[in-house]
Amino acid sequence: MHTVLSYQSITTKGEPVTTLAPSRPPARTRPFGLVIAAVGIPAFMGALDNLVVSTALPVIRTELGASISDLQWFVNAYTLPFAAFLLTAAALGDRIGRRRMYLAGIVVFTAASAAAALATEPWQLTAARAVQGLGGAAIAPLSLTLLAQAVPDRLRNAAIGIWGGITGLGVALGPVIGGAVTEGLAWNWIFWVNVPIGVGALILAAIVLGESRGGARRLDPFGLVLSAGGMLLLVWGVVDGPEKGWTTGRVPVMLGAGVALITGFLFWQSRNRTPMLPLSLFKSRSFSLVNVVTLTFSAGAFGSVFLLAQFFQVVQGLSPLESGLRTLPWTAAPMVVAPLAGIFGARIGMRNLIFAGQLFLAAGLLWIGLVTSTEVSYGRLVGAFVLAGVGMGLTFAPISTVTLASVTEAQRGVASGANNTIREFGVAAGVAALSSIFSTYGGFASHQDFVDGVTPAVLTGAAILAAGALVALRLPQRP
Repeated sequence: MHTVLSYQSITTKGEPVTTLAPSRPPARTRPFGLVIAAVGIPAFMGALDNLVVSTALPVIRTELGASISDLQWFVNAYTLPFAAFLLTAAALGDRIGRRRMYLAGIVVFTAASAAAALATEPWQLTAARAVQGLGGAAIAPLSLTLLAQAVPDRLRNAAIGIWGGITGLGVALGPVIGGAVTEGLAWNWIFWVNVPIGVGALILAAIVLGESRGGARRLDPFGLVLSAGGMLLLVWGVVDGPEKGWTTGRVPVMLGAGVALITGFLFWQSRNRTPMLPLSLFKSRSFSLVNVVTLTFSAGAFGSVFLLAQFFQVVQGLSPLESGLRTLPWTAAPMVVAPLAGIFGARIGMRNLIFAGQLFLAAGLLWIGLVTSTEVSYGRLVGAFVLAGVGMGLTFAPISTVTLASVTEAQRGVASGANNTIREFGVAAGVAALSSIFSTYGGFASHQDFVDGVTPAVLTGAAILAAGALVALRLPQRP
């Protein structure tokens, strides 16, 4: 094999330095559209199944004889392993092959979808959802890493923007598809639909995507256990906090144990010669700050969406499908805006796009918090929804682009895994924190009681996003 020379960007004390370094010959060029499909379809399925079950819960409860606790676990059983094993899946992909791990994730996710569709008991559906979460944890970070590996540098920003739009579409259509399928067919079909799509995506990915690995070759079993266990306990404690109480019972025990395990994980990574998460990544100002923005963005935006999605059902008496359709101006806007942000991001500046995205989101939530009442018309809310949706679209792709641009090519897998882990923790923390505020000031006793709770919660979400906008201003203009 001949060695060729290319310009490679490395990082010294957080600042980029360009140097002439040996690299491998360029990989075989693959059709752009097929690459997007190979990474986008599984990412869409994973994002879709975060929310698709939510609108089907009343029907599932009746047909399976499920309890309220069962309904919570139908959602949490997917979220917990998904959040806990993102970093683990990315690290394993770096060692055994990212394409191999990605294909395994599609297989696991598809098989678990079939098992969920066949469930006749609540525990069976819960178990299948947990396995789905494991498969999704392998898909989410590695789809982005494999995409960055498969497309030329000149198309990378546009490709990440399209990928962000596809992922955003999955989030947007989750409640709508769940409601439509449940009302038109049966709840099982929200899972059956994944099976033929998953099989097709598996074949396409196996043909189109090439194999790649990260820098380290040795596994870090102790690090895997510490990181997965710590994240599982942290997210579980945060999810249970609003209902079980933050100061009594198992919640403080789980949170304390989770913090202890994550602290032990970070200490172990600082001493391990082949760490699964090199702490040197955080010496890059871009990487550190973009992860802070990811945390505030996820907490403020998705914590608010969780409560506002219930507003139309609880206060205005709409069906799940009708409620999902009314939130589409917010949740579907990223499908259009994210690809544009990817295409024009290099010209406008990723920092500017992320700052504008957080500012738009904060303004949209402030607007909603100020006008929401028991009698508010949809016309007074739709403008705020569009503003927030544009903000989300301006955030998705640039955050992913900055994350990958802040590290070397060999570190992309673990960097994507870390960023996705922080995002999922932010979602869980945001839902828990804003739900606690909602419960403190209001509740479900009446329409006015719900509004009394949702208003301060949404305004808090706006404040979190405004803080994220200030952090975004500290990002380098060119990572």
